[in-house]
Amino acid sequence: MTKLTDELLMNKVREGQLADLAELFERYHVLLYNFFLRLTDDRIVSEDLTQNLFYRILRYRHTFNDRTGTFKSWIYQLARNLHADYCKKERKTADVFKQLKEEPEDIPLSKERYQEDDFEKLRKALGSLGPVNRELIVLNRIEGLKYAEIAKMKDISIGTVKVQVHRAIKELRNLYFKL
Repeated sequence: MTKLTDELLMNKVREGQLADLAELFERYHVLLYNFFLRLTDDRIVSEDLTQNLFYRILRYRHTFNDRTGTFKSWIYQLARNLHADYCKKERKTADVFKQLKEEPEDIPLSKERYQEDDFEKLRKALGSLGPVNRELIVLNRIEGLKYAEIAKMKDISIGTVKVQVHRAIKELRNLYFKL
């Protein structure tokens, strides 16, 4: 039996014969795992990246063109891109942890501590709000949407959103302190 080339197999995958990806997986998964392992020095991350790479092959199979290069060069370019994405994500995560680590040293702890019943009281007050005001507070204060984003969603002016959020917070404050 004649062994099919990588390019022929990938062309078949591109055309929708996804079962042929199994043969490419058998040929390349160890090589790619080792490639990622050399870059990350982490076995678990390398396994995840290898798995994600084969998912990307399926997702971007339409971009493979054997006239512009070999399958091997194409797959390693995907692998490089995936590793770059991983590094960017890790850098952002490391920056977040670095910031979290520095905050307790830079910001003195408040003497005022929130008790569990404070959060329960807030939850009850929020539940007592009407649906429009509750939605505004959740969108703006909890989900972090900007006034402009809410205005676009609700098809109203930014000024109107600001006034509505202000009134909703005022109502929430009144309900909170009545509980």
